Amino acid sequence: MENPGCNVTISQPSLLPGYNGAVAFVIRNFKPEDFETLWQMDQECFPPGISYSKQELKAYVRRRGSFTLVATNADQCKVAGFIVVHDGPTAHVITIDVDTAARRSGVGSLLLQAAEDRLRAEGAFAVGLETAVDNLAALSFYKRHGYSVIRTSPRYYSNGVDALVMKKELV
Repeated sequence: MENPGCNVTISQPSLLPGYNGAVAFVIRNFKPEDFETLWQMDQECFPPGISYSKQELKAYVRRRGSFTLVATNADQCKVAGFIVVHDGPTAHVITIDVDTAARRSGVGSLLLQAAEDRLRAEGAFAVGLETAVDNLAALSFYKRHGYSVIRTSPRYYSNGVDALVMKKELV
């Protein structure tokens, strides 16, 4: 997805292995001009009832105590993914979205690690999140990153799907 604010100075790219060799991604803070791109990505990543409305996503991004990190492809200046997190002693991942073309290239792992590092630096002890019970790829991803299922939340999503509540200690 095109990144309208890509002509600004950004941090040093991180290299992650991809199917076609190393792919450079840059993690940076959200900028207001990113919003439409991020909302479109959320619509593509999640089905209706799980994806956020514009108002919902805007509220989470703007929420006091929240931060949003954006991953861009350093060469093509395209948004590859983003994560929205609410900070606190027990932080909460609101959403993590990765563009279809960037999946399985390490973008999600890079975003999650950057968010966890920031949370540790800000004094968080743990981080939690929810994922749909039928989202096996997400469940596998979070388990690989040290998250454990702590309970099921019935009919959590507006489409009636249950959620798995997951947590990771940040020690």
